[in-house]
Amino acid sequence: MMNNTVNILGIDFLNTTINNFINTLHSHLEDRKKAFVVTANPEVVMKARKEEDFMSVIKNADYVTADGIGIIKSAGLLGLPLPERVTGFDLTLRLLSLANEKNYSVYLLGGRDKVIEKASETIETEYPNVTIAGYHHGFFDLNDDKIASTIEHIKPDIVLVALGAGRQEAWINQHLSRFEHGIFMGVGGTFDVLAGEVQRAPEVWQRMNLEWFYRLVKQPSRWKRQIALPQFALKVLQVKMQQIAKVPVR
Repeated sequence: MMNNTVNILGIDFLNTTINNFINTLHSHLEDRKKAFVVTANPEVVMKARKEEDFMSVIKNADYVTADGIGIIKSAGLLGLPLPERVTGFDLTLRLLSLANEKNYSVYLLGGRDKVIEKASETIETEYPNVTIAGYHHGFFDLNDDKIASTIEHIKPDIVLVALGAGRQEAWINQHLSRFEHGIFMGVGGTFDVLAGEVQRAPEVWQRMNLEWFYRLVKQPSRWKRQIALPQFALKVLQVKMQQIAKVPVR
């Protein structure tokens, strides 16, 4: 983990902009090095605080970026400002643009059969210089060695893993040591958007930092996951109150 980080509830977030971070990842690719990237929102933070194994995986990542306005707002409240969100979806698009420019290869892992096929077709259409090194749906046993063996053999430059928060990071962490180089990143529901199965929130919702609410309206079944948001906010407020309590009275 780089020194230029901000700790939010036990997780070190990289203090960076998306432009600077893409440059960092580009350097890894040029130098044929590896990087394990986690994009964490409040839901991921709360999951890591509840699950020791998941927290350990997060701490093994090379970079953790602020995927969620809640992380940015909390950092500011605690006096540790972060410049902007660096989301999994935006990073994916920027990495695909970079791959298109530099003729890098990409492997896609996760989602349903139909989704992964459509996502691959979208990438081939919109980023014609990207080599799709391969893809595989997300319904498999994490202990199945075949997929990791395939990736080890074909050596893609970028591996995007969409297995859901926790599972995708666990898979990367479990197999990373056997790969020689590449960017490995969990991307959540990104393939659904690329496949046209799910729409990303319109820009006006994004500008108002209400992307989470748009997703909830479109997918009411997410409400259980959204419970993590007030839990996260309450915990951050508790930390803030502890900070205030330690300030000496003058």
